[in-house]
Amino acid sequence: MPIPPTFEARLVGTRTLSPTVRELVFDRLDGRPLQFEAGQWVSAMLPVANQNAPLLKRSYSIASAPERSPRFEIAVTRVSAGLGSTWLHTLEPGAQLRFDGPQGFFIRRPVGAPPSLMIATGTGITPLRSMIRAAVAAESVAPMWLLFGVRDDADLLYGSEWRDLAARYPGFRFEPTLSRPAATWAGRRGYVQAHVRELWHTLASRGEGTPHAFVCGLQRMVGSVRDILRRDLDVAREQVHSERYD
Repeated sequence: MPIPPTFEARLVGTRTLSPTVRELVFDRLDGRPLQFEAGQWVSAMLPVANQNAPLLKRSYSIASAPERSPRFEIAVTRVSAGLGSTWLHTLEPGAQLRFDGPQGFFIRRPVGAPPSLMIATGTGITPLRSMIRAAVAAESVAPMWLLFGVRDDADLLYGSEWRDLAARYPGFRFEPTLSRPAATWAGRRGYVQAHVRELWHTLASRGEGTPHAFVCGLQRMVGSVRDILRRDLDVAREQVHSERYD
């Protein structure tokens, strides 16, 4: 496998996505487009210690779509006692970091892709966001159904974006589920695993092609969803694509 290229990038913007997640927007210093496929990730080299200490390497999925641009977005969860995430949550625009990548095999091509059930928890939503935005930009008509699980509605990363997209893009369906919802919550409840069977059967029954699943989140969720799809629903291995981030 070839060594991924290295490049420098400047932080040009930030945004709070939830109480614990911060969006960081970077521009390559050399102005060259960041060439990647939707779903891939980059690694950031973080100088969090003194000058003589090695750089801390942390990997993040690219949340933006491939747009032939030097600009790209990542989303970082602040982890308690997490050296890298705590440092990135205090980084100010203008700071420069070294990255390597992009790389990764968890990808979905924007044109010619099958109907897709996308299943995410937490910042596992970021590679799926890249896939969805790339498909919309390519005017793909393949259905994309997003099952997104978080604890409460404050944790629904890009929530307004998904609702807006569902209202204007016929192929996109947003299915949030909360594990600790408020009493006023009218949507799905519980973990994503509780809803996979229903949504898969519904998507598969529409006659729009053989669906594929794209699953991203913590290992426990990813493994559980893969078991439901492969063992309970007898979905072929090549129809299930997954990536975990722990």
